[in-house]
Amino acid sequence: MLSEPRSGRLAAWGNALLAGLAAPDDAVLEIVGGDATHRVEDLPGETAPVGLTLALGRLRVLGVRGMLVALPAPGHPLGLSGPPEFNARAMDAGEAVICHGAAIGLVPEVYEAGPDGDVHVEVVWRVLPVREAPPADVPSLGEAERELAEALRDATALLSRLDVAGSGPAAEAAIDAYRARAEPRREVLAPGYPPRAVRVLELARRVGLLVSLASGNGHGGAVSSAEMGARAEALRPVERVARRAQVAAYNSVVEERERGVR
Repeated sequence: MLSEPRSGRLAAWGNALLAGLAAPDDAVLEIVGGDATHRVEDLPGETAPVGLTLALGRLRVLGVRGMLVALPAPGHPLGLSGPPEFNARAMDAGEAVICHGAAIGLVPEVYEAGPDGDVHVEVVWRVLPVREAPPADVPSLGEAERELAEALRDATALLSRLDVAGSGPAAEAAIDAYRARAEPRREVLAPGYPPRAVRVLELARRVGLLVSLASGNGHGGAVSSAEMGARAEALRPVERVARRAQVAAYNSVVEERERGVR
């Protein structure tokens, strides 16, 4: 939740490239990030795996006008529209990219090798057909921003009442430190995104950090099974709200562009 998903990087910088706001080499560098290599398999018109630069050019030729993110979780097919094979692969990966205008999607398969501290990561983007239909449960930016503000307030209050570690001053300090580390490079989205999308994504990451702190700092004062259950119930909808907001932010530039076309 705190780090940018690979599907987010591919969609954000793919959209910047499609809009002529980023050079191919720069876009590919941002998409790959700290991974060793990325390649694309089963791309229409190609008989073998290809690199990202060629793949992005081929997608443009195929009619892709934008890239949308899906961040599904069990019981929540966020951003998906079918068919079942694509949904199942995306659910297993926890993320996917849907190419607007070409009825195809990409699901990352991540392969890691090497010892701790020197892990070599290779990513294969598997291309599959998708159904051209509205994505599931994706809010507007305005809706996402309102939901995040409410979720942050309500969850913090509830977790404090439950005496859960991660809901008080220590959590606020960790959040502030995280934001200070992220501020110098501003690694949020890509050229062409509206400021509100950047703001929503930053708030989603803050909410995600709260969930991580509350989930990972032991049991706090919740010593009974009932209190443990209450904490889980408090965190589940908050995590869902944060994922919905992430998708809304990544997808906003495509939605704005399409409204302008219509």
